[in-house]
Amino acid sequence: MPAEWEPHAGCLMVWPARRELWGGRLDEALHDYAAVANAIAEAEPVLMVCRPGTAHEVRARCAPEVRAVELPVDDSWARDSGPVFVRRADGSPAVVSFRFNAWGERWHPYADDDALAGRVGELLGLDVVDSPMVLEGGSFFVDGEGTLLTTEQCLLDPNRNPSWTRAEIERELRDMLGVRTVVWLPFGHSLDTGPAGTDGHIDGVAQYIAPGKVLLELPSSPSSPDFARARANLEVLEYTFDARGRQLDVTVLDPGDDPHVSYANHYIANGRVVVPLSGTVHDAAALDLLAQVYDGRDIVGVPGEVLAYGGGGPHCITQQIPAGVQLP
Repeated sequence: MPAEWEPHAGCLMVWPARRELWGGRLDEALHDYAAVANAIAEAEPVLMVCRPGTAHEVRARCAPEVRAVELPVDDSWARDSGPVFVRRADGSPAVVSFRFNAWGERWHPYADDDALAGRVGELLGLDVVDSPMVLEGGSFFVDGEGTLLTTEQCLLDPNRNPSWTRAEIERELRDMLGVRTVVWLPFGHSLDTGPAGTDGHIDGVAQYIAPGKVLLELPSSPSSPDFARARANLEVLEYTFDARGRQLDVTVLDPGDDPHVSYANHYIANGRVVVPLSGTVHDAAALDLLAQVYDGRDIVGVPGEVLAYGGGGPHCITQQIPAGVQLP
C-alpha cells in the first residue's frame, strides 16, 4: 500500500447519507463535506460517491472538479468503508476489500458500505482482493516502506474480529498491505467511544507524515483526559524501529486541554494538507506547526467541529487514490 504522501490520481469521498447520525445538523455536514471536497479539488480530482438520485446535491455544493458517482451507500466515511488501494509487484494498482461491520455493529444497515470497496474497484476497472478481516482505514497508517501503525484499543477490540489473535491480525495486515513491521500504540482518543465512536482509531491521535516520521497529539495539561494515554503512545514510538531499521522520529502537537477536533485527522493531498479547525485559540499554533512539518505543501484549514460531532475529521471522510489509477 502506498503512503498517503505519495502522488495521487485523486481522492475518494462519500456524500453524507445517514440522516439519523447527523440529526438537525445534516445541512451543516453537507456544507462542511463540500468545503473539504473543494479544498482538495484545488489540488487533485475528487470522486464523490453519493446515493442514487443525489448527484445533483453534490453538483450544487461542490466545485466542478468534484465528480459525483451514484452508488448505493449507507454512511459517509470513505476512509473506513471504502477501498484500500495497493500496488502489485509489477506496479499495477489493485483494491483490497476488507470487511466492514459499522465500527462494531454500531449502525444498521451497513451491507452497502461493506460492499463499497468492491463496487468502487469495479467502477475503476481494478482487480479486487477480498479479505475476511474487519478493518477500517482510519485504524492504521502505512509508510509505503514496510511499516504499519495501529492501536491495540481498536484492532484488538472483540467487536471487530472476536476469534482472531493478535498474530493472525498481523499476518493478514502483512499479506494484504505488503508490510513487514506492525507498530501497536496502546490508545486512540479518549472521546472516540459511544454511538459515533470508532474505538480508538489511530487517525484521531496521530499521522504518519514521512518515512520514519510520526506526528503525535500530546496534550501538555494534566487536566486533559488524554494526558496519560498520549504519553503511553509516545513511549512506544520513542523506542520503536521501523521496517527499514530507523528509530521513529516523533513530532508532538499540543491539541489543548479538552480537544474535540483532532488536528492529526488531516488529509495529505497533492501539494497541500487539509486540516480541521476547532475555532479555538489552538488553531493558529497547530497550523504553524503543520506548516513546518509539511514544508513545501500548502496548509489549508477547513471547518472541523461538525465533522467531529459526526465522529471524525477530513482524514476519516477521504481515501487517497494513488497515481496510476484511471478515474472515470
